[in-house]
Amino acid sequence: MIAAYVRVSTNRQKDDSQRHEIQKWLNANGINPEQVEWYSDTVTGKTMVRPEFQRLQRDIFSGKVKQVVLWKLDRLSRRLKDGIVTLADWAEKDVKIIVVTQQIEFSGPSARLLQPSCWDWRKSNSNSAVNAKRVASPSPRKRACTRVASRVRKRRSRTG
Repeated sequence: MIAAYVRVSTNRQKDDSQRHEIQKWLNANGINPEQVEWYSDTVTGKTMVRPEFQRLQRDIFSGKVKQVVLWKLDRLSRRLKDGIVTLADWAEKDVKIIVVTQQIEFSGPSARLLQPSCWDWRKSNSNSAVNAKRVASPSPRKRACTRVASRVRKRRSRTG
């Protein structure tokens, strides 16, 4: 099953634009709506204790969900550490993660290596395709990710 996760921080906000972008991506990729389970929270991303997020976690760890589609990476968490730990846990369960507005796809072993770098760029749409398959458009763009991948190498050489 495919999970679509949306989150807004307060009851005064609506998740309509997130749902619209995710639905647009699902349609463009020919995904049957019956294959998709929606998870929607109205809780700040500063906490990981969110009812629908916890339901999503249960469904992932029970093996029910094999793919998660997000509007933006910060919908998962506003805290870097929490986000990285969550993505790493999901990667260990072989869950594919797609972030539609940032054109990121995490899957397979490379996902474990790239998560921290992508998280730093979560607010940048143009630089977040770090060595990942472009997923926002059904027709692939012919843009190389080498520029972004070289930034990852430079960051690693500075920190390591």
